[in-house]
Amino acid sequence: MAAVKRFDEGMCRYFRKAGKNNTRDVLETVARRAGELGIQKVLVPSVSGTTAFAAAKTLGGGHRIIAVTHVSGFDGPNVQEMSPAVRKRLESAGVSVFTGQHAFGGVGRAVRNKLGTYQVDEIMAWTLRIFGQGTKVAVEIALMAADAGLVKTDEDVIALGGTAQGVDTALVIRPSNSYHFFDLKVREVICKPGEF
Repeated sequence: MAAVKRFDEGMCRYFRKAGKNNTRDVLETVARRAGELGIQKVLVPSVSGTTAFAAAKTLGGGHRIIAVTHVSGFDGPNVQEMSPAVRKRLESAGVSVFTGQHAFGGVGRAVRNKLGTYQVDEIMAWTLRIFGQGTKVAVEIALMAADAGLVKTDEDVIALGGTAQGVDTALVIRPSNSYHFFDLKVREVICKPGEF
């Protein structure tokens, strides 16, 4: 009788430092792994559009790239950091652009700002940051995209995250809607910083 294999082996790339200098390596690694797993949707955080344009160039036409931006008002009242011109260029390049409420920073952040106390959503965000800022971002944008109906909760996606600018983290995630947060599964770590 043949032995049943109890595990899969894979490679995880650990960057020596967090930050945007890892963006190209992340995107090349994601392109390879997405092809191996047959994953079509890649979620990319992008404020200026730079990372989303780089993803479109590296991943080509074989993947659906969804750029997730900061919510309007993040950088100041009535400010949307991604300009309408950049959004239009991304959409013309086949990149979907989504702007919506941050899963870990909505009304709870208003409570902290007003009353000086943290709420559950921000505690969850700080807990995810023990794996790095990029991990928190990747999980958050997977929730946001699921809430917007841009990804399904029964299909794996690759979600990217970063530390300030660019990307340094890539996770294979089975998304969930934010109100079912604990159904979200991080199925694989493709890459992340080891030092952050």
